[in-house]
Amino acid sequence: SYCIVEFIGGLLTQSLALLSDAGHMLSDVSAMALSLFAAYIATLPVTSYKTFGYYRAEILAAFLNGLALWLVAGIIFREAYYRFFSPPEVHGLGMLLVASVGLGVNLATVWMLHGSHQRNLNIRGVFLHVLSDTLGSAGAIVAGALILWTGWDWIDPVTSVVIGILILVSSFGLVRESIDILMQATPGHLDLADIQHTLEAVTGVSRAHDLHVWTLTAGLFTL
Repeated sequence: SYCIVEFIGGLLTQSLALLSDAGHMLSDVSAMALSLFAAYIATLPVTSYKTFGYYRAEILAAFLNGLALWLVAGIIFREAYYRFFSPPEVHGLGMLLVASVGLGVNLATVWMLHGSHQRNLNIRGVFLHVLSDTLGSAGAIVAGALILWTGWDWIDPVTSVVIGILILVSSFGLVRESIDILMQATPGHLDLADIQHTLEAVTGVSRAHDLHVWTLTAGLFTL
């Protein structure tokens, strides 16, 4: 609901920072819907066709959420580029008020997701969406205050670029970890050589070869 409010507020105040934040909030909603769907799919029982079950659905959702964040950042950068050359008059007070309420909404969502995001990559994708959106709202507040104080409308596209960079930075780790899991990389906290030496130290074992360890989904590993 507040995504719609912020979008209308961005149009009325002519603030790209608010419109960027609204677009980012829309991606939050999409991320939550995708994550809920993936969490449901992951609970479906194992079949003779899907012998590993549907655990990877959550990793695919996390990967798509990361790519969606990159798309949002790209749209923000494109619009900010045009606004640098012809910045419209931005209504700082309205921008400040709308962004302040948006910050409150995002902080409430961060509080609800905090803790659980450490146990699940899918939820972490949603958490990163909301966290970077929270930083975006804070940036819009600062920009609104500066525009009110100085009257410099170019602060708005500059703030939008900063928001875009924050989005890219926050999503990079999510995309990288998702790709590692999809490519069946050895989990970062495990040492394959150490595991092999441990297996070969077992009485009766002469050699362990063709050893693979990979992540099925967050917290579930296969050897």
